[in-house]
Amino acid sequence: MDVAIVGSGHNALVAACYLAAAGRSVTVLERDRVLGGAVSTVERFPGHRVDRGSSAHLMIRHTGIVDELGLAEHGLRYLDCDPWGFAPAEPGSGSPPIVFHRDLDATCASIAAACGERDADAYRRFVGLWGPRSARVLDAFGVTPGPRLIRAFWGLPAPDGGSALSREFLTSGDALLDEMFDSERLKAALAWFGAQSGPPMSEPGTAPMVGFAALLHRIPPGRAVGGSGALTEALVSRLRAAGGSIRPETPVIALVRRGTGWRVRTADGELSARRVIAGCHLLTTLDLLAAGGFDPAVLAGWRRRARVGPGIGMVVRAATAALPRYPSVPEELSATGLQLLVTDRHQLRRAHGAALAGELPPRPAVLAMSFSALDPSIAPPGEHQLSLWAQWHPRHLTGGRDWAGLAEPAAVAIVAELDRYAPGAAAEIGRRYVQTPADLERELGLIGGNVMHLEMSLDQMLLWRPLPELAGYRVPGAPGLYLTGASTHPGGGVSGASGRTVARLVRADQRLRWRH
Repeated sequence: MDVAIVGSGHNALVAACYLAAAGRSVTVLERDRVLGGAVSTVERFPGHRVDRGSSAHLMIRHTGIVDELGLAEHGLRYLDCDPWGFAPAEPGSGSPPIVFHRDLDATCASIAAACGERDADAYRRFVGLWGPRSARVLDAFGVTPGPRLIRAFWGLPAPDGGSALSREFLTSGDALLDEMFDSERLKAALAWFGAQSGPPMSEPGTAPMVGFAALLHRIPPGRAVGGSGALTEALVSRLRAAGGSIRPETPVIALVRRGTGWRVRTADGELSARRVIAGCHLLTTLDLLAAGGFDPAVLAGWRRRARVGPGIGMVVRAATAALPRYPSVPEELSATGLQLLVTDRHQLRRAHGAALAGELPPRPAVLAMSFSALDPSIAPPGEHQLSLWAQWHPRHLTGGRDWAGLAEPAAVAIVAELDRYAPGAAAEIGRRYVQTPADLERELGLIGGNVMHLEMSLDQMLLWRPLPELAGYRVPGAPGLYLTGASTHPGGGVSGASGRTVARLVRADQRLRWRH
């Protein structure tokens, strides 16, 4: 076999598809019965197709991967989330919501009504400035960290030689927002959007996470028809059509270097492969290498330096009788995109500080999504489906407390936060499925409950993700072993960029070997 791939996350499947299409023999090994990792959809309630992880796909529609692999021919269809964002006012204030349409003029009109003309004009400048910058960030996402990554930013306006531009990329999201806008409501909505990447917007290097909002006026977030797992289903279909194979319920237990290739040990046998791509969590990959006899001192050093962090969040999935109803707001404005239920950044800061201390947030920051409004196929007739993502929730709690006893009160607090903004929403919920950080770790292999694998802090991004010596998708001392997935550049989120890049590396390395 040419390539064995460990794990069936979307990056692993993207790599498998590119390699199989290039004529390589490829087998994907997945421990779970369900394929796709965090990009998967299952029936949690009768007639409801419920996502296990991601729900809105923001980045992959900007990468070209869907078209390059011809995934539409394998059943993948996206619906535009337009409006893509909705930020209600503080209850009882009587102020209108901020609605982020794909159309920039409509968005600026909404901001003018909610926050004033000054911020509407500032938002137009923000999009004009950060739209091109964010496009370059996405270009950088698609290359191996190194000189090519730096070149992705060449050509951006930098009249001072680039010092101010580099500073603006390295500043915090909060600093960017304070510089550009007056309204705390607008700042809070954009900070909460940026925080979907994991870190708080007070951290250095988070300005681009806020700036990515500017790119959504070109292509908004997409909702895959049938659920997030429809992307996985299309990738699996594409892989099989190209002659690749996939084996669910086949956990890998060790990676062993033998001669010029690899032995991939599973629970029920062993496979030989010239090359291996590890699409699982970095720490899981290190465990597999340890089981295969790799240098324990080197592995221990990598483990110590790779920071998972306290955890990011938890989710309440719900079957409901109706969509959330925000006072005096038509459903077509509120229900199709990301419902950003934060009006003040102090709420975000308190929640993150609590997580660092191993405590639950005093008041959870909630992102509501009701995609049955776009895609009725995910719920039975007459019902709707709701996902409530909340940050920040630590995996390990102080005082030796266990999530088993805290899942219910934490879920109640999350639902109550929605009910503040959309009175009566809690009463419409029929069934719930709660995913705590412990559940995310157990079911999806997300160690520490971190959906981004490792913290997306500046020192673990770009040239340094997951660590400087591992940032080229290769493992020193393990020739023929490659890394992909959220542990690698460009990090978490549904982009597929890491999978495409590592497939290119494998093909390039094979061509180099054949020339010699």
